[in-house]
Amino acid sequence: MKKNVCENYEEACQAAADIFAGQLKQKPDSVLGLATGSTPVGLYKEFVSRSGAGKMDFSQAHAFNLDEYYPIRADHPQSYKTFMDEHLFDHVKFTSTRIPCGEATDPHIECDGYDADLEAAGGLDLLLLGIGHNGHIGFNEPASSYPLGAYMVDLTEETLEANSRFFCDGEKQPVNALTMGIGQIFAAKHIVLLISGAGKAEIVKKLFEGKLHTDIPACFLLLHPNVTLVIDKDAAQGIKS
Repeated sequence: MKKNVCENYEEACQAAADIFAGQLKQKPDSVLGLATGSTPVGLYKEFVSRSGAGKMDFSQAHAFNLDEYYPIRADHPQSYKTFMDEHLFDHVKFTSTRIPCGEATDPHIECDGYDADLEAAGGLDLLLLGIGHNGHIGFNEPASSYPLGAYMVDLTEETLEANSRFFCDGEKQPVNALTMGIGQIFAAKHIVLLISGAGKAEIVKKLFEGKLHTDIPACFLLLHPNVTLVIDKDAAQGIKS
């Protein structure tokens, strides 16, 4: 795993954007895997800025989002469809975008369709990942085994608690999600792991302590041949030099 330790979050977002810019320059019709959550917000802001300045062109690219709550309306303020529209898709043109549908009548059929669409696109050229406090990637939560393809997952109490701040008091928070599977993530040709903030320092320390924890999904990335870690100093404080 290549490590790029940046001074702060803003520099980390710029460094990650440089990787995506290089990918699009090399292959304009790249298939890009995209993440949600607080970590990529600054990166997507950089995408929008560079696109507006003519420095990045997404017009031939295809986007596949990692996950979505289930069930949830597409127009719900906390759906990942809404998140992506607000932060990226309403501002930057892609040839196609694909997000797991949180309104699907049958989540298993939806996951099969997502798998088929990703396969038809040729798989991921470049995938953006963040990491949860419990080591989850996408919504692949800590477990003893992991499906290879997209599937519906039961969210852990830790994840539910971490995400509860995004939902209104008294609102029913989704306890499931549809997520890209570990096999699809591992099949990506290149992965950018973007991590920021002192709150992630503990899980980062555990990730790089020299052990392969099978109950930490992010540990599988240590076995991938082409992962670039882009991290700020606050999150990297536990990594041994």
